[in-house]
Amino acid sequence: MSEQIYTGLSQQEVEERIQKGLVNKVTVSTEKTTWQIIQSNVFTYFNFIFFVLALLLIIVQSWNNLLFLPIVIINSLIGIVQELRARKILSNMQLLHHYTAIAVRDGKEIQLETKDLVQDDIVLFSTGDQIYADAKIVSGELKVNESQLTGEADEIAKQIDDTVMSGSFVVSGKAYARLEKVGDESYINQLTLKAKEVSGKEESEMVCSVNNLVKVIGFLIIPLGLLLFFQSYVTNHESFQVSIVSTVGAIIGMIPEGLYLLMTLALALGAASLARQQVLLNSMKGIESLSRVDVLCVDKTGTITENTMKVVQVLSVQQDKNASQEALKQYLAASPDENETIAAIRDFLASEVVEKAWTVVKTFPFSSKSKFGAISFKEGNFILGAPEFVLKEKLEEYRNYFQQYAESGSRVLVFAELKDQPFTGDLTQTVEPLLFILLENPIRENAAETFSYFDVQGVEVKVISGDNPVTVAAVAAKAEIPHAENYLDAQNLDTDEKIAQAVEKYTVFGRVTPQQKQKLVQALQANQHKVAMTGDGVNDILAMKTADCSIAMESGNDATKQIAQVVLLDSDFSHMPHIVTEGRRVVNNIQRSASLFLVKNIFSISLAILSSLFAFTYPLQASQVSLISAFTIGIPGFMLALEPNKQRIRGRFIRTVLQNAIPAAFVDLLAVLIVMACGRIFRLYTQEVATSSVILLAVVGFIIIIKLIQPLNRMKTIVVLFNIIGLVISGLLFHSIFLLSKISPITIILTVILSLMLESLMRLFQFITNKLFALFDKFSTKYKNIGSR
Repeated sequence: MSEQIYTGLSQQEVEERIQKGLVNKVTVSTEKTTWQIIQSNVFTYFNFIFFVLALLLIIVQSWNNLLFLPIVIINSLIGIVQELRARKILSNMQLLHHYTAIAVRDGKEIQLETKDLVQDDIVLFSTGDQIYADAKIVSGELKVNESQLTGEADEIAKQIDDTVMSGSFVVSGKAYARLEKVGDESYINQLTLKAKEVSGKEESEMVCSVNNLVKVIGFLIIPLGLLLFFQSYVTNHESFQVSIVSTVGAIIGMIPEGLYLLMTLALALGAASLARQQVLLNSMKGIESLSRVDVLCVDKTGTITENTMKVVQVLSVQQDKNASQEALKQYLAASPDENETIAAIRDFLASEVVEKAWTVVKTFPFSSKSKFGAISFKEGNFILGAPEFVLKEKLEEYRNYFQQYAESGSRVLVFAELKDQPFTGDLTQTVEPLLFILLENPIRENAAETFSYFDVQGVEVKVISGDNPVTVAAVAAKAEIPHAENYLDAQNLDTDEKIAQAVEKYTVFGRVTPQQKQKLVQALQANQHKVAMTGDGVNDILAMKTADCSIAMESGNDATKQIAQVVLLDSDFSHMPHIVTEGRRVVNNIQRSASLFLVKNIFSISLAILSSLFAFTYPLQASQVSLISAFTIGIPGFMLALEPNKQRIRGRFIRTVLQNAIPAAFVDLLAVLIVMACGRIFRLYTQEVATSSVILLAVVGFIIIIKLIQPLNRMKTIVVLFNIIGLVISGLLFHSIFLLSKISPITIILTVILSLMLESLMRLFQFITNKLFALFDKFSTKYKNIGSR
């Protein structure tokens, strides 16, 4: 074996493996390429529709009706820039990556890029290296930190024939290892690939609702557009130009192009605001996802507590405390362990100097599996670890020594002597406790304030940790997390049924394995909860992907940060209330503005259907729709989207939006139909009918704006007046662009009378709409009750 170690692969063997594709080149990635980002924002269904419409308008040379194009272009650019920005920040936050490696080939040690390594290469790992492929040690010993993979913070000893996993770090030691799984086949990349394959659901109710509306509209656009063109060109014998212009006007009115722009820009501005608070939105939709969650799953360390650990007290079990402490000092001096726990104990005993070192027979480094480490001296055998794993049957006998401290939030370790015979690694001999060591992670200064905020907001907190549940519960109580006394040892959750029952009953879960995290999230979702999951290791990825909102710490693994919707750049959990507040501002304001956009869409679709059924030419052109949209929807919508709004998000997005939009849309429809009917009776010019319709649509638009922004304040009043003045000036100065004409006295009278009636009609339609929604709720509830019997 030693000859193989120092010989390594020959160049011919390397070439053979390259031919077979057994190269350490990673193709699995959680981030989008630049082309994928551009593609997802440019090559969309509605952008294709806009392209076709623009092409048709260019053919008929109707240049003034191309005003919708800037909005489409800006919308796509904002999405592209935001995603590129998020990707750049994430790429700058990567953990230590080993881009070069030392490999043995043809008997010589050479330096290679990690991507040029192949399966069966013999490589050298040493202190500080990140393991870049799964390998088996063939010579030497290592201490590795696998916290990113398993969630355990302690270091693991690796000896000959042990496997080291990609994604872990070498804490100390030096060893040669044979690469067994390289590239996409390595553990960390397989887990990343699995995370990408998790069936994704829409990240937020708002985006899901808008997308569903867009799907319905997208389904209607083409057949309605063809019908309108056929009816105008064939049935009504209009010219090709008039038919194209009227059809495009109808279709532009149906597409919520400004809503996408508003949503994208509002989320982008929200993302910029959070960036100033050291919060990165990897997905802009994450801000809304988090603002809607009602269950927040957090870890103890790094979230409730600081990452640092310190010893607060050492309790002696034996009468001879000095002898016990001497044994502990000898153990610490001889222990090869370099984890955070050992470091804290060493710091506590820093002033205690070992005068004469004992003779070490054999060391047994700490193992995350056994939860203890041990050392055999000629002077005796000693063990340090978790009481429930070290004391076993004798645990209850000594529980009174440490129980009150564990219940107060201290992590308890026992230092004990092993009697009868030399220790061999299997804990079978008599254990005699000497000392109980109490350690604590200090509670974050603002933890109580943060969790109090969530309690007031109706968000339930679940603490999921790998530590002792008694200790975790005590820490949670110190942070004033409600119901922290309801804790459970997850070792008892051996079936999915038990997890489903426990997830609503308990607040604190201790001894949770990485595999149980995802099941806990799934069980909460099965009970109709919106779940946010925090994480920092690869072992958290699947649970985070499953959750409705995922939050990663900057100190976490790169893959974890890539898939998370929200990344806390300074790993400070106290930013969470600000994120929720910003999310509520964005969602509430978009919800209000979306009602304005849907007024136009519902009105345009309804008018297009009636136009097709009753064979009249669609009365409005694209430029006129753009004018109305700009001053009664777009500009006020964007201005109001920036307004502070801390109200809780109430009701479902789509229901609230439709309930606000439907009355105004049908008032618009009724007003335009009346004008068209009067136009035929009084033989009004087509442009007069269109101009009167534009005025009435504007009046309805401002009525719905004032209704949605109640109560009025100075800023809101200025917004409304600004848009009224802007609409009037634009109509007067650019009447030729918007195809507005002078109107006759009879048209003026008709327009004024209808304008005075609009507010009363709005109230009537709002009353009818509310009654219909209430009736729908009644039948829906009744149907569900019958179905559940």
